[in-house]
Amino acid sequence: MKAPKPLGKLIAIGGNEDKGTYPNPRTKKKYYLNFFELGILKRVVTESGKTDPRIEVITTASMIPEEVAKIYVSSFAMLNCMNVGILDIRTPEDAQQPEYLARLLEADIVMMSGGNQSRLKMMFGESEFLDRLTTRYYNEPNFVIAGTSAGAMAMSHIMIMGGSVPDALMKGAVKIGTGLSLNRSVVIDSHFVKRGRFGRLMEAVALHPKLIGIGLGEDTGVLITEGNLIETIGSNLVIIMDGHNLQHNNAAAAKKGAALSMENMTLHVLAKGNTYDIENRKFYADKTAYAPAPTVSPQNAPEISSPAHTAAV
Repeated sequence: MKAPKPLGKLIAIGGNEDKGTYPNPRTKKKYYLNFFELGILKRVVTESGKTDPRIEVITTASMIPEEVAKIYVSSFAMLNCMNVGILDIRTPEDAQQPEYLARLLEADIVMMSGGNQSRLKMMFGESEFLDRLTTRYYNEPNFVIAGTSAGAMAMSHIMIMGGSVPDALMKGAVKIGTGLSLNRSVVIDSHFVKRGRFGRLMEAVALHPKLIGIGLGEDTGVLITEGNLIETIGSNLVIIMDGHNLQHNNAAAAKKGAALSMENMTLHVLAKGNTYDIENRKFYADKTAYAPAPTVSPQNAPEISSPAHTAAV
């Protein structure tokens, strides 16, 4: 019997999300976003189902948490969201503070900033904070967990910790560990298009071919509902890599530094509004074409705590 699907929502953002500023005419940026109509943070708020939700921003991944906190408070204020708190968690002991645990239970949206994804695992792995976060995600339909850059990459179980782009597709170029395990079916990379991270996501999928690789472009994200349906949001592209049909694949056997080779890696390119079914590995032009399989109804779904954590790879 399959485990019940999570009722909450994940929003993974590739980084550089438009927080409400307007384009500088001198910039070389080729795509712009009218934040008040199409902005990702507005979508984060909308998915909570509330006009002024309680938002808690986790700045743990960042090395400049005070600066990042100010940016998010002012950005959400532009959307008339004033009920914003900062969870300034810098040590595993901070994560156990009763005040932070209580505020987590009151939040409608939890937003994880960018920075270093390994810090998120270090601070929250095996913690009551992560247990409570995961339990709410599995059991509350309008509970939103959003993350940008490192905050997005840490959502998966298998997590990319870093890796050299110039050495991409040479065995060992990508560094892999375990993340917060909110979704065990995917592996996520960020800043994907601009920083040319195709090779390192491809290596991650080749090493774990039963996972779906999600490469998030800048100012672009995915809304994941039921732990399965991906909807692309934002102004750029999402790359999906599917290794289920790999035939030749030397990733597991190759020695460190050796060139990787693989046959039949499947790739999809998603723009705003396109959707992807992780379980059935199917692309849809929009949500209206998607017909989900029957799921366990919320009233009959058992309450779920976070899955067991495993040591870093």
